[in-house]
Amino acid sequence: MAFCNSCGATLAPGTKFCNKCGAAVTGGPAGASSPSVTPAPTGGSSAVKVILIVVAVIVGIGILGIATVGFIGYRVAKSSHVTQEGDHVKVETPFGSVETSKDPEQAANDLGIDIYPGAVAQKNGAAVATFGGVHTVSASFKTGDSPDKVCSFYKSKFPNATITTSDSNHCTIVSNDKQNVVTINVEAHVFKEPNQGDFTAFQISSVTRKFSSNN
Repeated sequence: MAFCNSCGATLAPGTKFCNKCGAAVTGGPAGASSPSVTPAPTGGSSAVKVILIVVAVIVGIGILGIATVGFIGYRVAKSSHVTQEGDHVKVETPFGSVETSKDPEQAANDLGIDIYPGAVAQKNGAAVATFGGVHTVSASFKTGDSPDKVCSFYKSKFPNATITTSDSNHCTIVSNDKQNVVTINVEAHVFKEPNQGDFTAFQISSVTRKFSSNN
């Protein structure tokens, strides 16, 4: 039911002017209800906030991790000491010490393995390192004998090798037990240039784990 705003007379639905006083009917068609206003959805903004919070947390954790690694690296570097005497280098860290040497004679002695008779140790191929309970030695040698002779020599020294591969110019021997791993690589070197004789090069690597009395 609609009424005139001027005189209060009852108006029929759809009336634009009051039949009693002639006043215009305002506010749209009589009896028309005001359109309802639907609140704007807020789910999207909430999701964006959650995503931003998650991203902020991830970035914060990343920054904290980088800072932690940097701090540990700084402490290790500050606590480490390096000494060198010729080719012998010793690095002491909070986690243990590392010693290296490029002395071929020392490397050959530390191998604890028979060297092929007449072979010459190569200075650039020698290294000795000790860290914690692991001792690693690597040394390179060369000889004028054929690869077959060198391979036969070491196959006789390690008859129970777990891996043995061989051809006319190359062989690999790997022997391991609970305490030692020995790897021997033998390879022929052939020179095409005149006045340079062919030779056989071989490298021996030994990794020894030092067990404590409790093991």
